[in-house]
Amino acid sequence: MKRRDFLSLAILGGFTSSLPVIIAAFFPSTVKLAAAEDKNKWYKVGKVADLDPTGQLLVNNSPVGPVLIIGTSKQPNGLTAVNPTCTHKGCTVNWEGQEFICPCHQAVFNSHGQVLQGPARSSLQVFSTKIQHHAVWVKSV
Repeated sequence: MKRRDFLSLAILGGFTSSLPVIIAAFFPSTVKLAAAEDKNKWYKVGKVADLDPTGQLLVNNSPVGPVLIIGTSKQPNGLTAVNPTCTHKGCTVNWEGQEFICPCHQAVFNSHGQVLQGPARSSLQVFSTKIQHHAVWVKSV
């Protein structure tokens, strides 16, 4: 391959790989709009039948990431959904009746994901929930 051909391909490759950045720079509202649409979108994470036997549903590979849902279909407005990844060191928290507790370092979070006891300093991510067509749905808050 000639040096000129190599340089032409390198320049073309560099331009092509930076094209998304260039588009985002000239059309930032499009990028923000896409992010806003994702935040307002509901995602199916499981079936009501999976939730009811234990009152908990842990879904590790949902479209929004890991989700732990607490409650039953008998109280659809009482469902709680959080990302169960502890904000301290990334362990998976457990629901212990009234609180989420991290088994690694004993951080405690209330039912709304807020820190009650460290070492964690920030809250768990919380999701809005609904039951529709025998399925459990969540969206980012």
